[in-house]
Amino acid sequence: MSNVRFSIRRRWIWRWNWQRRDSSYVTELNRLLQCLCEAELDFVIVGGFAGVLHGSALLTRDLDVCVVLTAENVARLRSVFRDLHPVHRQTPQRLSFLDNPQPGTALANLYLQTDLGPVDFLGTITGVGSHEQVRANAVEVELFGHRVRVIAMADLIKSKQALGRDKDRLALKELLAIVEKNAGR
Repeated sequence: MSNVRFSIRRRWIWRWNWQRRDSSYVTELNRLLQCLCEAELDFVIVGGFAGVLHGSALLTRDLDVCVVLTAENVARLRSVFRDLHPVHRQTPQRLSFLDNPQPGTALANLYLQTDLGPVDFLGTITGVGSHEQVRANAVEVELFGHRVRVIAMADLIKSKQALGRDKDRLALKELLAIVEKNAGR
């Protein structure tokens, strides 16, 4: 793990309104992260929230993490998210994650909606590779009294370049500007 360390100030709380069909509620990405820390998973924060931790001003409405979804890790997630009513976002029936898939099943990716908002668990990151590859270059961050990993800025840039969606191209411009600004210091 890199020796680069970040410290997140307590006053930084990210909250966004998330619109559901039947009601509006506040998505609290910080609380989702606390749940992941409590699960004692080996994960790396990726995506938009990683961009924020690296200095991006772009908002994100979900939490993306890179993790190996072994049967054991799936069981840990079920335990930690039990009270957050997790459902599979990409199933029309919104199947409960607590019941699906069957216990003992390993997964490649997992896309959940919880009471605190959406969270995506990704086994690989486009443009970078497997969890081990993402983890190898990750930087360490202190959040909520826990040490967690965040995808390295160079790897986040590679991922945004490889994805190539409009929102990724916008994020890429900002990330490159942050790198350029930090290089000038």
